[in-house]
Amino acid sequence: MRPVCGVLALALALACTAPVSAKNAAAQSAAAVDELPEGQTVSDTVIELAGWVVASKDSQGYPFAIMDKAAAQVLVFDGEGRLRGAAPALFGSATGDHTAPGVAGLALRAIPGRDRTTPAGRFIGGYGPSIDAGRVLWVDYDSGVALHPITTGVPSEKRAERLASASPDDNRVTHGCINISPTFYEQIVRTTFERGGVFYVLPDKASVAETFPEFAQTRAAMKDSGEKAAR
Repeated sequence: MRPVCGVLALALALACTAPVSAKNAAAQSAAAVDELPEGQTVSDTVIELAGWVVASKDSQGYPFAIMDKAAAQVLVFDGEGRLRGAAPALFGSATGDHTAPGVAGLALRAIPGRDRTTPAGRFIGGYGPSIDAGRVLWVDYDSGVALHPITTGVPSEKRAERLASASPDDNRVTHGCINISPTFYEQIVRTTFERGGVFYVLPDKASVAETFPEFAQTRAAMKDSGEKAAR
């Protein structure tokens, strides 16, 4: 296992208000699945957001996932805030943080390229039926965005190759859904979100403050407090 899960688990232990020891953080990281490419790191924003979700109980005891579109990453946590795994992901081919009206009702091939976005924000999701794919894990049912294993229906899209590449720059290819490896889906996602959960999708263009205002206010207050204490 590469060290990213260990570093993230320890950072979360330090970020959360609950007293979590470094030993417990190490045990947490040992149980986590790390599929991120060699040398790829997790952003400070993701670490701080995860710590805030746990400390503020924003997910209300439900498991949660943080999805970083810029880094093409998905991080999954259980209901107690323990890291379950981190993996690369594919996102909508168009940059943008909102869903165009009516997109959810269109066939995939009918969605204009400019509207193939993965919306940003906080979503309460869960498993439910779909028209063409059976039972799927909806991140946001209203916009038709689901979290599911990669599909290989269009060979020219090379989704498996994009997912396996070390760079996040080629991970924008879907119609809006979030794609992960079948292994990560079966081992981590399916078992974690069987009863639903909360999904936090970081923005492409909008600010973090606009997307997650309560988190941003808390982060700003903590930064201001730290600066005052340092004087």
